[in-house]
Amino acid sequence: MKRQIFLVGLLIVVVGCPAELSASSDGQLSKDQRLTLGDGGVSQFYSFTETLPDSVGVLLKREVLDEHLSLPGSGENFRLLYTSTDGIKGPAPIVVSGALFLPQGPAPSEGWPLLLWSHGTVGIADVCAPSWTGYVPFHREHLSQWLEQGFAIAASDYQGLGTPGIHPYLATQPAAYSNLDLVRAIQTTELPISKQVLVAGQSQGASAAIATAGYWRDYAPEVDLRGVISTGVPYFSKEAITALRASRPRDVVDPKLGYNFLVLTLLEYVDSEFDAADHLRPDVLAIARDVASVCNRPMRQRIGELQLTYNDAFKEESGLQIENAYRYMGFPTLELGVPLFVGTGLADVDTPPRMQFQLEKAACTAGNVVSAHTYEGFDHLTMLNESQKDSTQFAKQALAQQGVINRCDTLPF
Repeated sequence: MKRQIFLVGLLIVVVGCPAELSASSDGQLSKDQRLTLGDGGVSQFYSFTETLPDSVGVLLKREVLDEHLSLPGSGENFRLLYTSTDGIKGPAPIVVSGALFLPQGPAPSEGWPLLLWSHGTVGIADVCAPSWTGYVPFHREHLSQWLEQGFAIAASDYQGLGTPGIHPYLATQPAAYSNLDLVRAIQTTELPISKQVLVAGQSQGASAAIATAGYWRDYAPEVDLRGVISTGVPYFSKEAITALRASRPRDVVDPKLGYNFLVLTLLEYVDSEFDAADHLRPDVLAIARDVASVCNRPMRQRIGELQLTYNDAFKEESGLQIENAYRYMGFPTLELGVPLFVGTGLADVDTPPRMQFQLEKAACTAGNVVSAHTYEGFDHLTMLNESQKDSTQFAKQALAQQGVINRCDTLPF
């Protein structure tokens, strides 16, 4: 059976229990449910009941993180709440949450250089927000190494994760705005943070990092952005989608099916006429609706336990074109104005290497300095820490604005 439904996988993390979703008997969501899907289950810190400032990038709250949420090797750890712009519905300010981690010891005279970390797929429920749940071990290892190198780490949860409103999954403009406004909020504090910023991300976060550079000069030109580090990046070009289809048999059990359920929530959010119930088989619809309370890792486990395939999940006659979501997942420009690091695991089946190579080709065509690296035998997750020896060198060169080698003449494929 031919299926038109699939998407790319992105990352992992944790569990949680917000209020259960109450859909109608046929699985339809009301307008209010579409706007607030995944809300609840976190502390009052994530709510702001006073009148919001008219400005974005304003720090509203700060509190010290519990020890189990702190990063090894950090000196200070904070949960933050700040204002940003709604990247989907319009210019009205919204609240976004995130975290800040400072290295141990005295800061340099100019302050710690700032690594703006963009997380990968965690789900859309508030309880999946990294500032609420913390990071899985291999992320903790990765981020701790940046602390050891003398970087402060700022990490947005992105619009709608932790805070009220749905998280528009994989939409790059909201993530970019959330990132840039976090930098603005941090740099207005008394904390010893340098003006120099690098943005880095894995998987969903890699596209968020590239989008941050794409929106930077128009949205927050005062930010001193020096470079972009992306690993396991999804890229939705025609050629990349062909590569993705080739790696996604429709009749094979695949836990990455859960990413499609997340994308369906984005389509329902941006299109009032779209209804996932028209496309999912009734027995799978209830599972898909559980993304309102179940994070990415347990959802993947559930799909594996149920032995679900794409053919099991989607109605043969649905005719769904998931490509309708791609316009929210792209970049405003690939003329980034700063060097770009791309790390690709050659065993990556979530964002296949040929998908990432298409991004590198497009970025090179746009005139960027692209430092492209491949890692034999490493997959979507394991290559993150494997690539750090190269991304650290890139970071130092990008901060100094010299020494980054352009590999556009030696790209794979």
